[in-house]
Amino acid sequence: MEGERCSFFSWKYGHYFEFLSTKDFNIKVRCTLCVGEKVLSTFKNTTSNLKKHLESQHGTVKLTERVPPSGPKQRAVTSAEGPTHPKQQKLDFGAKPVSDEELKKLVAQYIVEEMLPVNTVDSPSFRAIIKKIPTSVNAELPHRTTFTSYLEKEFTEMERNLKAALNEIDFVSTTADIWTANNRSYMGVTLHWISRTTLERHKVALACRRIRGRHTYDVIGTEIENIHSSYGLLNKVVATVTDNGSNFVKAFQEESTPKDDDVTFSDLSEILSAENETEGQLSLPPHRRCASHTINIICTRDVEKHLTTNAESRAVYRSSTAKCTALWTKLSRSTLASETVEEISKRKLLIPTSTRWNSFFDAVKRIAEIPMGELNTVCTKQGLKCFKDQEYQFLHKYCMAMKPLTAALDILQGDCPYGTLLPTLEVLMQKTQAVKDDLSRMTAGLPDAIVKAIQTRFASVLDDKDALLAAASSPKFKLRWLRDAGRRERVKQLLTAECCTTAPLAKNPASVPSATTSSSQGEMDFFTFEAEPEEETYSAEKEVMDYLMSGYDLQILHKFSSIKTIFLKYNTPTPSSAPVERLFSLGGLVLTPKRNRLSDRRFEKLLLMRYNHWFTRSTLLFPP
Repeated sequence: MEGERCSFFSWKYGHYFEFLSTKDFNIKVRCTLCVGEKVLSTFKNTTSNLKKHLESQHGTVKLTERVPPSGPKQRAVTSAEGPTHPKQQKLDFGAKPVSDEELKKLVAQYIVEEMLPVNTVDSPSFRAIIKKIPTSVNAELPHRTTFTSYLEKEFTEMERNLKAALNEIDFVSTTADIWTANNRSYMGVTLHWISRTTLERHKVALACRRIRGRHTYDVIGTEIENIHSSYGLLNKVVATVTDNGSNFVKAFQEESTPKDDDVTFSDLSEILSAENETEGQLSLPPHRRCASHTINIICTRDVEKHLTTNAESRAVYRSSTAKCTALWTKLSRSTLASETVEEISKRKLLIPTSTRWNSFFDAVKRIAEIPMGELNTVCTKQGLKCFKDQEYQFLHKYCMAMKPLTAALDILQGDCPYGTLLPTLEVLMQKTQAVKDDLSRMTAGLPDAIVKAIQTRFASVLDDKDALLAAASSPKFKLRWLRDAGRRERVKQLLTAECCTTAPLAKNPASVPSATTSSSQGEMDFFTFEAEPEEETYSAEKEVMDYLMSGYDLQILHKFSSIKTIFLKYNTPTPSSAPVERLFSLGGLVLTPKRNRLSDRRFEKLLLMRYNHWFTRSTLLFPP
């Protein structure tokens, strides 16, 4: 083999190995191409082992030969000193230095997205990290005061872009709620719309303003109107979704407008004299109650009322839930008890929260998944009462009957259009009735009670025009969710009538004034052409029929202009107020007890930039 009888120190590929030590006729070297400490052994006068290593392990690497030293004064290398190696060059990946504006934006993105205090920029350790970033000349991270001014400027830019985008949007909806933390109350409002070009849903946070005093209906109504008007939304909001709180419900009831068909005649002098009296009245959009909150009420109040009506079911229901509660209390107060459960059942029990029924269902389901023998072993070790077989079976049947409600809640709490509400309720009632035959005697009447509660609490929604049009104009549902043929035909007629109202009026050629003057009339008489075919008149029935016969992809709406407009108008609201609750969840991470000196306005700005992901948007614009 070439070079195998050469000395290692004069070998042309010797610079790929680092000399370590020598003993007798052997030397030890380390391969600089290998990852980690790869030590090889070879004779001083042969390089065959090293040659084989390069061919087997680094065959794909293009090897370069050692450049022999030049000049008469080069000193020879002895075996005791080891070989010399050329200095390793720095790798240049072509990274451009970060400008001053880019540096501030990157740091702002890190602080806002991670919800860190603004004075992080003054931290010596943080500034030491920033100094390692290659920057352009005179680029330096500002301190807290200057950086705060930069955030203020960015928030103003975000508001300006949002208002400009809203000018191009026809239909928007909002969700509103009140949140209390650290002895402060805030009104949160989120905005939702559907892009006319892409049909994608978009959401932003409009406000999280401090509210002082009592949360009365007039205070709530005034604050919502102020937030809407500050963004120029008074005539664009198709609906505002809130929970079922009496103060929110009354705020919108007090400002409810008469129906379109309620025609009243008033004297002009009376209108002018009453002008000053009506100046203080609010202008609020139509109100939608949160469907998720309503279902939570059904799962708690209505279900409990049914189970406690009968003496037998009342006893089992209360005893089984009491034992579950005792077990949760024990686990939340003792780490030893929690470890015991994990050792015996190989599971970790869930602790429910008082404000969400979903968490209660998940916690009960986790207990029901544990075999009864293991569950009672846990109870015995913790000094708690064991579950009876009747109680254990009740938990299983309870979870079976309530499972469709959890699926419906997960759907409605997502970012879905308002047209999802009615199909979800219809399927929920069907699936609830379907499990009736598999339930025990004590829970057999539970499906009927749930269906009755849905029909009662959603009575104003099941036949609501807006909800029906929202579902029918959604390609995902159309009329497929309606099982009754008569009701399906009524919704079809409703959609057709709405298309007639929405469709633009056909142009009447007779109404267009002639541009031909008497002087050019003779010239026009010279040119004789075939009469142009008359434009086909618009047919709402045809558009609805073609739409119902088309596919289920959302993009087919671009082919049906009237139905697309109906979809945008009635599907803009969300079925629940979950988006504003997510805003409050982020607020709890920003307004921590350690940051209780954060001003209300500064807190709102940081929270809105975080919820709207202002610094991570690719174009820093809100799509219309």
